[in-house]
Amino acid sequence: MLTASDIVKSFGDFGVLRGVSIEVLRGEVVAVIGKSGSGKSTLLRCLNHLETIDSGEIAVDGETMVSTAEGIARYAGAVTLRRICLKMGMVFQGFHLFPHFSVLRNLTEAQVCVLARKKRDAERYAEEILAKVGLSEKRDLYPFQLSGGEKQRVAIARALAMDPEILLFDEPTSALDPGLTQEVLAVIRSLAAERRTMIVVTHEMAFAREVADRVILMEDGTIVEEGSAKALLGDDMSERMRGFVGSV
Repeated sequence: MLTASDIVKSFGDFGVLRGVSIEVLRGEVVAVIGKSGSGKSTLLRCLNHLETIDSGEIAVDGETMVSTAEGIARYAGAVTLRRICLKMGMVFQGFHLFPHFSVLRNLTEAQVCVLARKKRDAERYAEEILAKVGLSEKRDLYPFQLSGGEKQRVAIARALAMDPEILLFDEPTSALDPGLTQEVLAVIRSLAAERRTMIVVTHEMAFAREVADRVILMEDGTIVEEGSAKALLGDDMSERMRGFVGSV
């Protein structure tokens, strides 16, 4: 479903990603873990074209987003790039809702403007998704009237409204207290049960162990361990993984 090969990304002289390769199969849930500054969020942003890479290759559903020739990363044309990016939905740790839009309009705006859906069809679909995340009664409220957990569930609903084939979550619970965290994790669990393709950057180890098919541990811009959640986060975890889990 998604492949990234030998991704290199620097900000100035600072190398954030140093030859990262990842493959995600359709219907697979991959948890990306690691200390702050290890490159997890930058990896997601590169996969979704929110950041450009310095070199490497990324392909989604068989279409090449970017490849490298003679040391230069070359992206697909605008039409192809737009089609590829629409296959991915991003959920940020800071919600990124439109504060001047109601909950319902936060879900319908991109459907109408980007997917060219009729307003009534977009609203009907948004209402279905709000029911799915348990927020039907919040449809006419504004973000400032919501709790952090509700804002994040709206953000997930907004991503779902665009019918993405891959969902990317960038530490979706890091700004929430434990009670609200469980609200959001319950929604992600339900999506995993539907076998949606997801990459989840998280510090929630119990969640990763329970929900993820595969876990990737990053350090200093590289992948240092990768394998099934059961193997990497089970009783026989490595010393490196044990040290990370203990620090979390």
